[in-house]
Amino acid sequence: MSDRKALLREYKERKVEAGIYAVRCVPTGAVWIGAAPDLSNRQNGVWFSLRLGSHREKSLQAAWNSHGADAFVFEAVEAVDVADLDGAMRASKLKDRRAHWIATLNATGLN
Repeated sequence: MSDRKALLREYKERKVEAGIYAVRCVPTGAVWIGAAPDLSNRQNGVWFSLRLGSHREKSLQAAWNSHGADAFVFEAVEAVDVADLDGAMRASKLKDRRAHWIATLNATGLN
């Protein structure tokens, strides 16, 4: 088996962890909260859109433009077990947990 096939198989078999994440601007203390069905690759997507200047959340994009990439941290806030839920229930649970963390951290919502 080729290395490429082995890597592809490993990727497909990896455990996907859904959950809630925070993007923090260290200089200002501002926090943005989002939910993702796969936390492992969410930071790459957020950082990519911010580097392009095309993130949907205008306040996050403005802070990124003002302070630069080094001023931001990405952190998983909560892993959410959605393994036994169908698509609609999975989305609902992530939405509820996201709302909880937005209120708890007095943050702005993403997604």
